[in-house]
Amino acid sequence: MTGIFIRTANIDDAQMIADFHVKVWRHTYQELAPAEAYAVLNEQHRGKMWKQKLSANDSSQVVLIAEIDGRTVGIGAAGRPSESIFGGRGEIKFLYVDPDFKRRGIGRELLAELATHLREMHYQGAALSVVKGNDPAIAFYDALNGRLAGEYIDPGPIWQSQNIVFVWDDVASLIG
Repeated sequence: MTGIFIRTANIDDAQMIADFHVKVWRHTYQELAPAEAYAVLNEQHRGKMWKQKLSANDSSQVVLIAEIDGRTVGIGAAGRPSESIFGGRGEIKFLYVDPDFKRRGIGRELLAELATHLREMHYQGAALSVVKGNDPAIAFYDALNGRLAGEYIDPGPIWQSQNIVFVWDDVASLIG
C-alpha cells in the first residue's frame, strides 16, 4: 500500500499514542480481557506508561507511528527482550493497527521497520507474544512464518494474560 508514512515517536506523541493504544486494545480485547483490565487500562494509565517509555534514554528501544494522510493508523515498539522465553531475541513489544485500516500492509511495514531496528541493535532474531485467543494476530504472525516457541503468563500489572510466543530466528526474514 502506498501512502503509509512511518516515523519515530517522541515525547510529544505520548498521549496521542496512549489514546490510539486504548482504542485499538479495547477493540481487540473486548471479548478476552477481564472487565477490571478493560476499565483500568485507560487513556490516563496508558498516557503515563507511554510518557515514561518515550522519555527513557534507552537507545535499544524504538517506538514507531504509522500515518496515512496525517492520521495515526498504527503503532509499534521494539527493544531488548523482557522475558527469558524470548531466548535473547529482540522483542517486538507493541504492534497495533487501527481496525479500520487492517489488511492494507500497515502491520507488515511497521514490523519490517521494527525488525530493522532490532537488526541494527545486533539481534539475530525477533520474538513477540500475543494473547491466546487473539486469532487475527495469531494468523498474521503465522502467515509471516513465525514459529511457535512456547507460552507464558504475562505478569500484569492488571491482567495476567495467557500468551503465545512467536519467534523468527533470522530477523532479516521480517524485513524483506
